[in-house]
Amino acid sequence: MIQCLFLLSDAGDVILEKQWMGKRVERSICSWFWRQRSEKEDQDPPSVIASPTHYLLHIVREGVTFLACTASEMPPLLGIEFLCKVASVLENYLGGLNEDILKDNFVIVYEILDEMMDSGFPSTTEPSVLKEIIAPPNLVSRVLSVVTGTSSSLNAASPLATSSQVSWRASNVKHSNNEIYFDLVEEMDAVFNRDGFVVKCEAYGEIQATSRLSGMPELSLTFANTDILHDVNFHPCVRYRAWEADQMLSFIPPDGAFKLMSYRVKGLKNPPLFVRPQLSSGEGICRVNVLVGLRGDPGKPVDAIIVQLPWPPSVVSTNLSASVGTVTYSFSTKVSTWIIGRIPKDKSPCLSGTLQLEPGINRLEEFPTFLVGFKIQGTAVSGLKVDKMDIRNVEYRPYKGFRAVTRAASYEIRT
Repeated sequence: MIQCLFLLSDAGDVILEKQWMGKRVERSICSWFWRQRSEKEDQDPPSVIASPTHYLLHIVREGVTFLACTASEMPPLLGIEFLCKVASVLENYLGGLNEDILKDNFVIVYEILDEMMDSGFPSTTEPSVLKEIIAPPNLVSRVLSVVTGTSSSLNAASPLATSSQVSWRASNVKHSNNEIYFDLVEEMDAVFNRDGFVVKCEAYGEIQATSRLSGMPELSLTFANTDILHDVNFHPCVRYRAWEADQMLSFIPPDGAFKLMSYRVKGLKNPPLFVRPQLSSGEGICRVNVLVGLRGDPGKPVDAIIVQLPWPPSVVSTNLSASVGTVTYSFSTKVSTWIIGRIPKDKSPCLSGTLQLEPGINRLEEFPTFLVGFKIQGTAVSGLKVDKMDIRNVEYRPYKGFRAVTRAASYEIRT
């Protein structure tokens, strides 16, 4: 049972607080939490901390700390998931999430928190339903609130979803153009040792959907190779029994944008790019040679390739040139950024040059870890493929769209 929620700035100041229970939690608990966090600057504090009086649960989003307090034991994942949902809903409503945006929308934030929690327990958390209860802020509503002196965004009528068969969708949704789109987004984590061998390679994926379908459609989505999926997580609309029995996603979609599912694919064998660094140092100079190329055929062009080379503090200056793309150096961060874009067919990109070390330092003693970024439109590196999608319980023929994209998340090259 969550008693209250504090939103804290980067400096530890309370942006706003929301008390849900009769017994008030004093703001001094925030000072205690901030001291615990400051004492462990070298490491991230645990998401659940036991204070002398309360259990504290927190997450950080865009520099804003969401701190919830409870006096009794509760399932910690329930509290963390609720905080993540609050952050997601606020960002969806306000078009962003930072201290200034929250201060400019105090009233609507309080109204949203009132609807999302009831007597310490999560209540309405679906954005499409919340938007029927509380109108999203816009310029017109802000001008009217200043002129008329009324600032509430609450709708007078009850939300249509309260009379629906499912809590996340109204019963009489109507669209002139009936369509549904699916975006398969995968982010790859990979680690390579200095010999170029793969230490770890896995992908984290999400299926993001945007539904504009009239009525109460029944959807089913099947995949060709569900055996590769691990740690699968679903939107509440998905019928879990159908997934357990037939590995099929059966659901009535919310209206608008939502995340249908997330997953992880472990043990990938064919990462799309290789990076071969060669560093040799002596007499106060370090010679650098870095080669980038494709490890195989990913099926689609690899775009937006970028290599970040963070140098140790002993490096004074750099003199690097690239056969493909451009390379820049930041003196404040001591990071060289090599922007390649797309690899040409006739040659492999190569970066070469020298690093000047501090006086008195003969050799490079710290070996950096290079970070690689890229994007592949139109394919999922995990190999996950949609086999079939059916829409039932409707009299129209909707448009169905599906696309995939792969991005690098943490693609590390050890030297």
